[in-house]
Formats: sequence, C-alpha cells, structure tokens
Amino acid sequence: MTRLTHLLGTAAMALTLATAATAQDAATDAPATEAPAEAPATEAPATEAPATQAAPAEAAAPTADPATVVATVDGTDITLGQLIIARAQLPQQYEQFPPEVIFEGLLDQVVQQQLLSNSLTEAPDRLNWALANEERSLRAGEVITDLSTAAVTEEAIQAAYDELSAAAAAEPVQEWSAAHLLVATEEEAVAAAARIEGGEDFAAVATEVSSDGSAAQGGDLGWFGPGQMVPEFETAVADMEVGGVSAPVQSQFGWHLIQLNEVRDRPVPALDEMRPEIVGQLQEAVILAKIEELTASAEIILPEPGAIDPAVLTNTDLLDK
Repeated sequence: MTRLTHLLGTAAMALTLATAATAQDAATDAPATEAPAEAPATEAPATEAPATQAAPAEAAAPTADPATVVATVDGTDITLGQLIIARAQLPQQYEQFPPEVIFEGLLDQVVQQQLLSNSLTEAPDRLNWALANEERSLRAGEVITDLSTAAVTEEAIQAAYDELSAAAAAEPVQEWSAAHLLVATEEEAVAAAARIEGGEDFAAVATEVSSDGSAAQGGDLGWFGPGQMVPEFETAVADMEVGGVSAPVQSQFGWHLIQLNEVRDRPVPALDEMRPEIVGQLQEAVILAKIEELTASAEIILPEPGAIDPAVLTNTDLLDK
C-alpha cells in the first residue's frame, strides 16, 4: 500500500508539472511580434560614459517557519517543513520548473497522499514494521550526521594527514619503475635476452616480441609498489639493480624479462588528494566509537543460535499472514 501511495503521489506530481511545462512551451512558441522598420540613425552626443554600477548583492534565500501549516486534511495538518523535505528529495529533472509550480505540485501530492492515508482504517502489521524500520534508519542517520559534523573539522583532517605523513616518512614504502616483456616459453625469453645483451634496445625488443598489453609502450609499466605485481615478478624486481635486466622469470602468465629503470620511496599524496579518504576514516572512527559506547551500556537480547532459520528472510509471504 505504501508503494502504491507513493506511485499515485508521484503520478500526480508528474501530471501537474507536465501541465505547467506545456503551458510554458505554449508561451515560448507564441509568434514573435514583427519588429518596426529601422529608425534613422542619429549621432549620439559625445558624453562621458557613466560609471559602472556595482553588481547587486545576491538575494537571500527566502525564509519561513517550517512549522507553518500549509494544508489540513480532515483535521491532519501538513506543514511547510514536510514540503521542504519532499522538495529536497525530488530528482534533478525537476530543477527546470519554477518554485510556484513545484510548490503546487508537491502540495497536491501530499494532500492526495493524506487522503489515501486517512482512508486506511486499519494498518497491517507489515506497514507498521516498515514504518519502524524507516524511523529507526532516519534516527540513526541523524545521530551519524551529528557525530560526523562534530568530528570532521579542518583541524582534525590536518592532524590526521600529518600523522599519515609522519608514518610514511618513518617507514617508507619502496616503489619501482620498470619495463618488461612477456613470452610464452623459456626458449623465447632466452632468445630475447640474448638480443638485448647483444646491444638491441630493450623497448624495441619488447615491442616486437612481447604478448603483454604494455608492448605498445615498449613494455613500460610505470611506477608500482608491493602487492601490485605477481609474487615472482615482485621478488625479481626487489633483487635487481637500477638499469639491469633480469634473467627469465616464470609466472602464471608466462616468461618475463624485466628492466628496472628507477627506485624511489613512495611519495605522500597531497592533502587534497587524501581528503576523501581521511574524512571517511574520521567518520568511521567516531561512529564505531559511539556504537561501542552505546553497546557497553545497553541491554541487548539476541536469539539463540539456530532458533531462527536465516533463509526465512526471503519469505515475504509471511508479512501478509
């Protein structure tokens, strides 16, 4: 029933806005008035150009009391705050309509929903359970928002970044810049190695014989760190000297020849680059800390293991019994 109510409300909203859009289109398509014949040009007097006026200040957002009652349906009040929330949940496509059209459409929608809601004389259990889930989720989300707002400050972000930077400096992670060629057999790898030892350019040989996608770049792999290559490849690179070429290395993909170009300590990314990750870590930390605090002081009773078959969650028919 709640889904049907939502669909009916949405349909009414769409109809209202579509009607408004048709009216706008009609106004746009009206024939243009013919311009009068061009008047003879007159020489403008030579006067000093007026000073440019300052741009008007940006208009302040309209304000009103969200508790203002905008409609009453059989004694049930509908408030401005409810409309504001409904407006915030509209898809982006509704941004094209003027505020008065949106207001009228939403008001029609919530009035119709309230009429249908009032006609429900007895709420089924499944509706009450759905409402309980929704209220729980909204209340939990409100707490999460408050916690996140308090925890995620510029000072906290900078402190976390400084800590990560210090940790990276204390225990630097090595990265390698290398090129490779990949062939199917050891014999092919040995033959390629002989060509390189004989003076041929590694990149040229890799472009010619390698079956890897990097062949078009002369086998260049760019920079990579621990865990980004298969173990056999990484072990070989870690033991190499810069400028050297490895002996043939076998992996699950075939046989490799590797040329090590450079070695460096992994640079610490800039703060702006790490900001999303740091914000997420700060939010997660404060939320988990709050949950642990609440759990320690709460009385939580859970069913005995095996008391409920987990597969019962897929049986939605139980909701209508």
